[in-house]
Amino acid sequence: MRVIAGKYRSRQLHSLPGLDLRPSADRLRETLFNVLTAGNPAALEGTVWIDLYAGTGAVGIEAVSRGASMVYFAESAARAADLIKQNLTSLGIGTGFQILKQDSIRALRALESGSMVADFVFLDPPYDKEDAYIRALSSLAQSPLLKPETIVIAEHRKRFEPGEGFAPLHRWRKLEQGDAALSFYRKMQ
Repeated sequence: MRVIAGKYRSRQLHSLPGLDLRPSADRLRETLFNVLTAGNPAALEGTVWIDLYAGTGAVGIEAVSRGASMVYFAESAARAADLIKQNLTSLGIGTGFQILKQDSIRALRALESGSMVADFVFLDPPYDKEDAYIRALSSLAQSPLLKPETIVIAEHRKRFEPGEGFAPLHRWRKLEQGDAALSFYRKMQ
């Protein structure tokens, strides 16, 4: 597993042995960021991200590598949260992030108590926890963390349908790659 592009391009990221984590595949992350930048490498400069169910932190770290100014990593598993810190440290990243060692819904509530808003929210619960998608997307739909331009991305199994919408959050794009899919959501006015 590696950083795809940006400041930390080609640098290796660590994972945990066994099946405790299922990091987003390099190819799928590359597709995700190609969609978000749409040929404009500077498109992510200064953006704020929330990486829910962060695992290794690969998606949030990719965002930092491409110019995000702040990434909030939410991860409830202590070993995975420590791994995120290890990956950030190995790249020499010392600022522009916060690791929230709590479940994603509690992390969202904690972030809502501040005045920040996110440009991007990425969520990738364990594939077998299908109800986690519904809870997270429903919570985000009502969250003040999202502005109309915020893009919410859910990585999921291709054969699982997380839902078309969670009013006012609606899916506007779905990409499939191998056994995985990315669903893109925005608030619709």
